[in-house]
Amino acid sequence: MVRSGSKESGGNKPAGGGPNGPGTSPANGLTYRAAGVDIEAGDALVEAIKPLARATSRPGVLGGIGGFGALFDLKAAGFRDPVLVSTTDGVGTKLKIAIETGIHNTVGIDLVAMCVNDLIVQGAEPLFFLDYFATGKLSVEHARQVIAGIAEGCRQAGCALVGGETAEMPGMYAAGDYDLAGFAVGAAERDALLPTTVVPGDSLLGLGSAGVHSNGFSLVRRIVEATRLGWPAPAPFAPDKTLGQALMAPTRIYVKSLLALHRAGLLKAAAHITGGGLPGNMPRVLPGGTRAVIERAWTVPRVFSWLARAGGVAPAEMLRVFNCGIGMVVVTANPDAAEAALCAAGESVFRLGRVEAGAAEASVRLELPADWLNG
Repeated sequence: MVRSGSKESGGNKPAGGGPNGPGTSPANGLTYRAAGVDIEAGDALVEAIKPLARATSRPGVLGGIGGFGALFDLKAAGFRDPVLVSTTDGVGTKLKIAIETGIHNTVGIDLVAMCVNDLIVQGAEPLFFLDYFATGKLSVEHARQVIAGIAEGCRQAGCALVGGETAEMPGMYAAGDYDLAGFAVGAAERDALLPTTVVPGDSLLGLGSAGVHSNGFSLVRRIVEATRLGWPAPAPFAPDKTLGQALMAPTRIYVKSLLALHRAGLLKAAAHITGGGLPGNMPRVLPGGTRAVIERAWTVPRVFSWLARAGGVAPAEMLRVFNCGIGMVVVTANPDAAEAALCAAGESVFRLGRVEAGAAEASVRLELPADWLNG
């Protein structure tokens, strides 16, 4: 496994060159710490997260944390004719709420979810994950909480956290600010890649989301600002939680339930509903000459009804920006068996509609009742 300590770029080493240069510390000389980068804090973070990474290990992982690269053995993971599938993503401006509320232990789950949910819709089993954590001034405790969330997300997805990178960059980020990026690699047997043949008559099942997930938070933050509510205020849509806590609910990870569905031969395609919502993401998994017809409403979480009312956001814009309560859409030829399997795996399942013949370019037709946003 690999994890570099606090640094700007290149190797884990001080900046500068020869004697009395900025990388040395003679009397009255400059040091890397004086320039704003604390190598010792980065090293302390590496030690603090080693147990978190070890707890996510799985068959195929070779070596331990601290090297220059991570090794993975596909044969040891049980694959015979694998195709590698890779994804990368971030958390977006949801991080601003994490920073302002001090809730750092869930954005790591979001980071993993945004990557591994994109793997499973390709039919790929997530194998390993790496993160990139950049900050202006490294707080070992805050970073440890973030990476603990990443480890929890990996545990939920069944993949290994094999390492990452910590970058302390004073002048690039303000003290207390940080940014995240994630990188996931999965594999699928060549003959099991998704989507497979989707045809008119197939059914669409929606899997319930855990809330806003990790898209649209620039609009969420603008709406909250307009309401003049503070993050510690009770959430209007969930009074038992603060507004900050309610909006920080992490993205649901659908990997294990969809992997089981796929292995049972019940999954033809799946669409991860992120930015672009149902209209923007469903066509990505449909062949030309078909369209998804969504005609049945589902139980919309109260957070979306509140956002629409508080921000005066039109229903069409809500559907275009947010998941609105549907985090994943499954295409199946056997909706009864698929629904039973997904419910047994703990998913909330909604029958949304069907696939029908359409124009040359795949599309979505929404035939929702006027009050769909009220659940």
